[in-house]
Amino acid sequence: MTRIVHLSDIHVSESYFLADVAESVLQSVNEISPEIVVVTGDLTHNGSHQEFRDVKEYMDRIDCRNKVIIPGNHDSRNLGYLLFEDLFGARSQSHTFNGVTVVGVDSSEPDIDDGHIGRESYDWIAKNFETDDFKVFALHHHLIPVPMTGREVQIPVDSGDVLELLHRCGVNLVLCGHKHVPWVWRLNEMFVVNAGSMSSKDIKARTTHCYNLIEVDRKDLQIYQVLPTGERRLIIDSNYESKNE
Repeated sequence: MTRIVHLSDIHVSESYFLADVAESVLQSVNEISPEIVVVTGDLTHNGSHQEFRDVKEYMDRIDCRNKVIIPGNHDSRNLGYLLFEDLFGARSQSHTFNGVTVVGVDSSEPDIDDGHIGRESYDWIAKNFETDDFKVFALHHHLIPVPMTGREVQIPVDSGDVLELLHRCGVNLVLCGHKHVPWVWRLNEMFVVNAGSMSSKDIKARTTHCYNLIEVDRKDLQIYQVLPTGERRLIIDSNYESKNE
């Protein structure tokens, strides 16, 4: 079994970051001891040097060798995308771990909140999904509108083309953040999973701080919503064999 922890929207800053909640999350993640950690952006709130230094220290304390970390729109503010590259490497990256291929793409643009992948990335994405592995695509912005988040204005401008591309590539799982509301859609046998905010003060009504745990075991897939205390709630229990035959 491969365990994937999905974190998002940390928002390290003086005004928005809840350090005590983040510490609880860190402890519960390390107790899980995941094989892969995927972080889908907004590590910082303002993209400042100090915020990036603080969040890098936090990321280094997560006990997992295999991390895929991509930026969000807040990380790309104030030239923060350059600091992201200095501390975390390429803003878009692809890795394979124990039969799982994770392709993470930067969907942010400097100093605007809207999402965009761009057709210049489509061939690279498709090439990295030429595998029989369990396929995970990660980005910051949500590809499908999320309930309880108000008027929809920031979905990636090319989300339709990206969804078609991922369907054609046989992607099993899409991991997103941005809206601070946890939700799961199932689209053409592909699960699109939004994470809630891990540690930001800015959470929506009737939601709470949380992250996702995904367990992949042969052809079985379980997805849990996990509270900072470590309490889990099973939200998906599925067999994904049919789409890979």
